[in-house]
Amino acid sequence: MKNFLLGFLIGLLFVLIAAGLLAYGAVHAGERKVSIPDNAALVLHLDGDLPEQPPVELPIPLLSQRQPPTMLEVWQMLRKAAVDSRIKALVLEPRNLGIGWAKLEELHDDIVAFKKSGKPVYAYLHGAGSREYYVSTAADRIYMAPEDELDLKGLAVELMFFKGTLDKLGVDMEFEHIGKYKDAPDEFTRTTPTPETMEVMNAILDQYYGNLVSVMAESRKRTPDQIRAAMDNGPFVGKEAVANGLIDELIYEDQMYGKLKDQIRTGIQRVGDQDYLHAQVAGMEGSTKIAYIVGQGDITRGGPNEQDSGDGITAFSMVRLLRRVANDSSIKGVIFRIDSPGGDGIASDDILHAAKDLAAKKPMVISMSDLAASGGYFIAMTGDPIIAYPNTLTGSIGVFFGKPDLKGLYEKIGITSTTIKRGQFADIDTTTRPLNDVERQKLRAELEVFYRGFVERVAEALKRPYNQVEPLAQGRVWVGAQARQNGLISDLGGIDRAVDLIKQRLKIPASQKISLVTYPPRRTWLDLLLSRSDDTAAIDAAIEKHLNTLAPGLPIHALLHGGVLRLMPYGINVH
Repeated sequence: MKNFLLGFLIGLLFVLIAAGLLAYGAVHAGERKVSIPDNAALVLHLDGDLPEQPPVELPIPLLSQRQPPTMLEVWQMLRKAAVDSRIKALVLEPRNLGIGWAKLEELHDDIVAFKKSGKPVYAYLHGAGSREYYVSTAADRIYMAPEDELDLKGLAVELMFFKGTLDKLGVDMEFEHIGKYKDAPDEFTRTTPTPETMEVMNAILDQYYGNLVSVMAESRKRTPDQIRAAMDNGPFVGKEAVANGLIDELIYEDQMYGKLKDQIRTGIQRVGDQDYLHAQVAGMEGSTKIAYIVGQGDITRGGPNEQDSGDGITAFSMVRLLRRVANDSSIKGVIFRIDSPGGDGIASDDILHAAKDLAAKKPMVISMSDLAASGGYFIAMTGDPIIAYPNTLTGSIGVFFGKPDLKGLYEKIGITSTTIKRGQFADIDTTTRPLNDVERQKLRAELEVFYRGFVERVAEALKRPYNQVEPLAQGRVWVGAQARQNGLISDLGGIDRAVDLIKQRLKIPASQKISLVTYPPRRTWLDLLLSRSDDTAAIDAAIEKHLNTLAPGLPIHALLHGGVLRLMPYGINVH
């Protein structure tokens, strides 16, 4: 009995302490104050992902610091640091970057803009590859350890096909699609890429590689041919990187800080990006509020009981958010930031409808991140200016529908079935048999309607005839530079360009400061816990997480929710 009471009291004490920490974090979230010394070097740790939407935070100060900053927060930090007299230098430490080539452009250009302040920028590399090196070329000096390796050897795309495996299992994937480039099903229905896929992939690789070469050539004061020749000999160990003019010096990290101290002629104290994120810099915010609305991830329909966890765009949550901004009189304009491969066609249409309503009430600018393709491109068709990076993946104007035919697998493992139906197409989506000709025609007719509607909305938004837009559709993925040439976007640029344009639309001076208000805002785990009304959402999220682990890169969230998909035909990871 004594041990029971002791255990009970200890358990109760633990619960009370945990509840206190959670309550403290919830009350003080966003109120953290950081003191910045007068001789600070801002250390920008760029590790893993840099999301567009703020990730959910644990409301415990020590643990919440591990969350990555968003792209907007990095942009804001560098703008603050450029005018903050306490910040004397910037140090970049990129590692294991898992972001796309458009975000890399944003980072690189933000650092170049910071350099206009006259403050030195150093980069220190740890096992860097192409992504980390790309960002570091914006620095004045690039260092790494004597025994480290620079894994810089060009770029490659690897296409994988699973038809051979599915054939052995007795599984036949049946798809219908509109657009000769809408080749999402090919990985399940073919063993080699089509000529159209090769055309698109080569165009993307040419853009990325050309951009990498030009950025490196400008930074390292070499010709593009010299850079290409150097990369043909990569990767590089230590002295080889220096000999090829890619690294300035091989020293240890503490020695780099010694050099920085000598350059600015004063002692320096390091300030991490998470600390500086909460630092106050006077005069940075203006009185004009601009909504910075983020749509990130696969697009699905969602519902009132499905919590917005930041892992995708649900139509229910996004429509509600867009209406909230539309009815907020304090918000004067909108930047709609999109990072999405698309997803459910009907959900995309609902979001576009709400976005158009918002655009009718307030000036809007669309800003595309790494990816705004298919449904992600569709929801941008409000008729407002569209800004993308040269390396953004966009377009993919097309639709597809598919289902597995598991008849062969069922026969292998002894499963039989009997279907009883009322209605000609009641079992059109069954997995026990293939589609027949009548069903296939029915699906084709439905897809044609969706496809024509997609192209019509693009033509309307771009104010161009249907027959001019349709040849640019066909499900083809374009990089931003190509999309600009073809008139599918308005201009090239990032967050700076979007801010400039929204100021122009609001007819306020370019020098006037504004305040960007992020939607959805950064939230804590406790916020989700207190607002969750359906435990099945947690179960769904757990299932999707495991499926994403088993099949990384597949749009699990969108596929599990079904429907006709306006979805980018493939995931592209150029490494």
